[in-house]
Amino acid sequence: MKKTLSPHAKRALRTRNRLKKFGGGKLRLSVFRSAKNISAQIIDDASGLTLASASSLEADIRAAEGAKTDAATKVGEIVAKRAIEKGVSEVMFDRGSYIFHGRVKALAEAARAAGLKF
Repeated sequence: MKKTLSPHAKRALRTRNRLKKFGGGKLRLSVFRSAKNISAQIIDDASGLTLASASSLEADIRAAEGAKTDAATKVGEIVAKRAIEKGVSEVMFDRGSYIFHGRVKALAEAARAAGLKF
C-alpha cells in the first residue's frame, strides 16, 4: 500500500530535496511557523545536530510587545547572533512548506542583516 502525504508534507519535502540537490553539505536554517509563534534552528544534517536555535517562546522575546512580525524579526536576529558565536556564517534557508512572505520573510531578512549569508 502506498503511503500518501499531506499537501503540507509534500511542499516541505519538495523544498528540502531542492536544498539537498543545490546546497549540498551546507548547514540549514530551518523555520517553523505556527499560528502564534515562530522558531528557527541551524541544523547540521551530516551529524544530525542543532547548532543554534531561537524561538518567539523565549522569555526575552515573549516579554516584548508588538506584532508577530516583530517577534519573527527578533528571532532572526537572535539565531544569527548565536550562529555567528558558534562560527557559522553561511547557511541554506529552509522555509519548509511556508511561502517566503510575512513572518518567514521578516525572519530571513533579519538574519541576513545580522550577518548570516544565504
